[in-house]
Formats: sequence, C-alpha cells, structure tokens
Amino acid sequence: MVGAALYYFQEKLMFLPTTLDKSYVYELSYPNEELFLKPEEDALINAIHFKAENPKGVILYFHGNAGDLSRWSKITEYFVEKNYDVLVMDYRTYGKSQGKLSEEALYKDAQFCYDYLLKGYAQNEITLYGRSLGTGMASYLAMKNQPKQLILETPYYSILDVAKHRFPIFPVKSLLRYHFPNYKYLLKVNCPISIIHGTSDNVVPYESGKKLSELSVENLNFISIEGGDHNNLVEFDDYHKAIENILK
Repeated sequence: MVGAALYYFQEKLMFLPTTLDKSYVYELSYPNEELFLKPEEDALINAIHFKAENPKGVILYFHGNAGDLSRWSKITEYFVEKNYDVLVMDYRTYGKSQGKLSEEALYKDAQFCYDYLLKGYAQNEITLYGRSLGTGMASYLAMKNQPKQLILETPYYSILDVAKHRFPIFPVKSLLRYHFPNYKYLLKVNCPISIIHGTSDNVVPYESGKKLSELSVENLNFISIEGGDHNNLVEFDDYHKAIENILK
C-alpha cells in the first residue's frame, strides 16, 4: 500500500505549492516587472523580473518545492542587493501559474524563461541558480545552453538518489515518474559550476550533493557549509562568503 501511494501521490510528496489570487500584489523592495509568460496554449507562467540600478548581469533563479513567489521573490532580493537583475518564476500550479505539471513541462518552461532573457541579455551575462528542487531545471538549462555559470544550492544527485534514502525498502526506481538526473546533466555542462551544501541537510542528504563533486567535471567547485541544514544556509557567514566570491 505504501508503494502504491508513492506511485500515485508522488507529485503531492514532491511539489508543495501554495496559490495566489491573480489580483495579489507583490510587495517588494526593488524595481521589478511582473510577467505572465505563455510557453504553450494551456500554460501560464507567472514571474518577477527585478531590475538592479547598475546590473552586473542577470540571475535566472529556480526555487524549491514549497511556497510561491510571494515568498521566493523576497528571497531572491538578496541577489538584487548585489547588483544583479533577477528573473524568478513560479512553476505550474504554484502561485498564479497554471498548467499541467510534468518533468518535461518544467524543462520547457525553464527554457522559455531563458529564451525570454536572451531578448535583453547575452548568454555570458546569464547566471543560472537552482535551489533544491530547482537544481534539476537549472542543471538541465546549463547543459542545453551556454550561460556564464551555474550555481546549485542543496542539490541532489538525482531524485532517485533521494528517494532511495527516504524509502530504502521500496523499489522506488520503478515507481518514480520524476527523475531530474543532475549527475547526467552536469557531465555535459561547459560553464563553471558552484555547488553549496550544508553538512546537516535533513531534506537532501549532504552525501547526495557531494557525489556530484566526484563526477569527472572540470570547473566544479563544491562548498560545504559546516552545520548547515536545508533551509538555513543564509544564516551562515560561509554561505555569504561563497556567494560573494562566486558573483564577484
């Protein structure tokens, strides 16, 4: 019964969206534009495009699996403070975004946002940033394009790797409909890669992220945050030092 539940309800385990009324107004500290992008007929992607005063480039940010842009837009203001433009999107079913979820759809929407940025930025001005769930989309885009760099915060080797850790007695490989194989994508990424992971992560095991550093990939820098958990790396000085060094 547990195995059947894992198969039929895995989206409810992986994706924890909250929704927003279309009339909701974001209260943000920096100049921004709210976007409604249409990657296909039956989908609508809500995004916030922050504009820094003298931008060093732009960060395309893919957030974690819980919440919506009312939370994540405020989190990404951290990078606007560092003089970067930021584009952060809500996945389908999150916030004001609409459409049917699937791994393929998430990749398609991610590429649509990347292509949107190409209208105003060169590829060597685009930094891809993925956090937790969003590391799958960021890694996929880095493989398919030529961005300036890729930053992964609390990434997984693959969803299968995390599922095996959580449900060790079940044949999870045959049950999964989502895979996000970061390890495959990073092997084909040409830009510099920075990985930041807390050693006490209780959601995505540190060991899962650490395995990515053991791949035969050049220009990969793995940064451990001693004692860091999944959602509190911003509380550590080592995280801020790492971001300053990566974005300098």
